[in-house]
Amino acid sequence: MPRVTGTYVSTTTAGEAVRAFVPHPLPPTAPPLAAEALAAANHEAEMALARLAGVSGLVPSVDWLLYGAVRKEALLTSQIEGTQATLADLFDGEAGLAVSNADDVEEVTNYIAAFRHVRERLRARDPRKSLPISVRLLREAHRLLMTGARGAGKQPGELRRTQNWIGGTRPGNAVFVPPPAQQVPDLLAALERFIHEPEPVANALPPLVRIALVHAQFETIHPFLDGNGRVGRLLIAALLEEWGLLAEPLLYPSGYLKQHQAEYYRRLSAIRTEGDWEAWVAFFLEAMAGAAAEAERSVIALASLVAADRRRLLASPKAAPASYRLFELLPTMPRLTVAQAQKSLKTSFPTANAAVNLLASLGILSELTGQKTGRVFSYQAYVELLMQ
Repeated sequence: MPRVTGTYVSTTTAGEAVRAFVPHPLPPTAPPLAAEALAAANHEAEMALARLAGVSGLVPSVDWLLYGAVRKEALLTSQIEGTQATLADLFDGEAGLAVSNADDVEEVTNYIAAFRHVRERLRARDPRKSLPISVRLLREAHRLLMTGARGAGKQPGELRRTQNWIGGTRPGNAVFVPPPAQQVPDLLAALERFIHEPEPVANALPPLVRIALVHAQFETIHPFLDGNGRVGRLLIAALLEEWGLLAEPLLYPSGYLKQHQAEYYRRLSAIRTEGDWEAWVAFFLEAMAGAAAEAERSVIALASLVAADRRRLLASPKAAPASYRLFELLPTMPRLTVAQAQKSLKTSFPTANAAVNLLASLGILSELTGQKTGRVFSYQAYVELLMQ
């Protein structure tokens, strides 16, 4: 007999009677999660994360890695929800250039802002600014995520006050109906208690397994009118760091989840329909291992690219201090104008222009416009590496 993971309650929304699913609190019971069967997959995922953390030392600045990793995760988690922006669009927007899909870029930028906010709250030493992973923190993240025209009507930062549904054209043929709104606060409070269980209790399940459970439970509760998927995946990144699995957010798990999107949704659904927590956790651990291996390859490729380009610059007899300084900025400023280079270098326009032109002559920077004025440059090899 399959495990029962929740109950159904009758409710009415948009004039239709529906059965809403109310999940049982974590951890799974009757029977308990078969953690021993997941031990090998959990070990493999933990080792993949450890290898990723190890290769981060290949580059002089972890900020280079964070710049790309955070933006890739922001882009990919937004693409799962249908956003069409590309990494090049995001870089163009950050460089102050015109983009055709400004609303999509804004959504990705909002995710980056929400992600930064969560990290700052978790890392703050001032108790007045510090917050643990909590419903309050997730609401703050949601408010930032929903900033702008598209999110204005989605109750930014507020738990939903109405019944929602997923899939289908109306409530009556929905794929899934989350819990009634009045039950959401209690369900989230129980989830928060599970996250902060005392160590002896928490240690019964490995951290990655617990993160898998938390993510699935959050998606099942679906506490906001919109943005639940992105907040739920942000929660994965926050817990990886908070529980010591990665010191820095170098992972972009949404890449794996997007690549296997149908399976991602199918495994989440099977928790409710079949009581199959084990298959979901196994999929999640596979996703973490796969995402870590991909991020590790990206770090090694980035380190190789930057090292080769630095050697090219050092070998140039025309290299000057400004060109060295500009080169070191490129991994966090891959699209730029001469005016932006001048601002970042805090130097004169002719000096910045000479530095940009030298890097372009060496093939490190590429000029994109073909114009003599208003030129835009790109560290194109780096951009293309990140877009893989």
